[in-house]
Amino acid sequence: MIPINLPKIGEEEVQAVVKVLRSGILTNALGAGPEVSAFEKKFADFAGAKHAVAVNTGTAALHSAVLAVGVKKGDEVILPSFTFVATAEAIVLAGAKPVFADIDLKTYNLSPSAVEKAITKKTKAIMPVDLYGFSADMKPIKEIAAKQGLALVEDAAQAHGTTYESKPAGAFADAACWSLYASKNMTTGEGGVVTTNNDQIAETLRMIRTHGEKAKYASLMLGTNYRMSEIQAAIGNVQMQKLPTFITKRRENAQQLTKLLEKNDKLILPFESKDTLHSWYLYTARLKNATEEERNNLVEALKKKGIGSEVYYINPVHQMPFYRETFGSAKLPQTEKASKQVFSLPIQPGVTDEQVHFIGETVLSLIQLLFQQHP
Repeated sequence: MIPINLPKIGEEEVQAVVKVLRSGILTNALGAGPEVSAFEKKFADFAGAKHAVAVNTGTAALHSAVLAVGVKKGDEVILPSFTFVATAEAIVLAGAKPVFADIDLKTYNLSPSAVEKAITKKTKAIMPVDLYGFSADMKPIKEIAAKQGLALVEDAAQAHGTTYESKPAGAFADAACWSLYASKNMTTGEGGVVTTNNDQIAETLRMIRTHGEKAKYASLMLGTNYRMSEIQAAIGNVQMQKLPTFITKRRENAQQLTKLLEKNDKLILPFESKDTLHSWYLYTARLKNATEEERNNLVEALKKKGIGSEVYYINPVHQMPFYRETFGSAKLPQTEKASKQVFSLPIQPGVTDEQVHFIGETVLSLIQLLFQQHP
């Protein structure tokens, strides 16, 4: 099976972990050990941000950022439903209400016009997602946030290498949240980072991740334990060096796959523009005018051929039982349409040129076979 995503870990990461183990410094009470501090500096430079605050998961990054911009009980936060559940989870954990807005089918990201319609007197923040590694349309969303006095927290979990208007992902947000989970463009096994140019937000984030402390045994605010370990950071420091190569290979694979698949008019391929570049975390196509069953049949057929095709996100968050029962139903036609028609194909750095060709040709032949009754 050609996996949809696979961490690329080499001997360098192994030796970096061994070095930490031998040092005896496995963590730091305030979350800022030598490996973590070095990693934060590298990540801030990569993201073009003044601050990077490392935490132990991408979900911790989201939750910390929501708290750090002042979201509290009774507030509302606007977000897409077409995302991983952690985006909504962070809002609920802060005591706020997630308000789901629809997406733009071209990009699968939050629609600025839908955001405007969702604003109420209780709205505190907007939380766009860079889905599949393609940036949300941040400029108009930022204009809406500025006009309404709202915080802007960007879920950049999948956006390592993404640019928007030629700037790294996160540049237009008050805070951007990144995941370092094993499947991402780079990994620390589990881990996350929040980047920001705001000194106050950065200071608050550092307190949140370590029990509200700036000094030991002197909590200034309610916090938690979201510290990144030295072992995680050691892996991250090596992965940061490899990240440009990973992104280049993903891009090459994506371009090659697009050349193969653009022959078929039943497929809507991923969108990209000159100044808004994809990170290619996931190569996601959409079956035009297809039913959910037809899409599922294609995915299953691909798996039988040894291609690890997957559907992200088959159940939008607003349709999940907890969110539907707790916050009520929502009508999001574009979100629901996308969830029934999209499917993702492997283009991670371990996929060879020959495998890309096999994936492309297999998709084309299966579509012809599955839809021969429906020209």
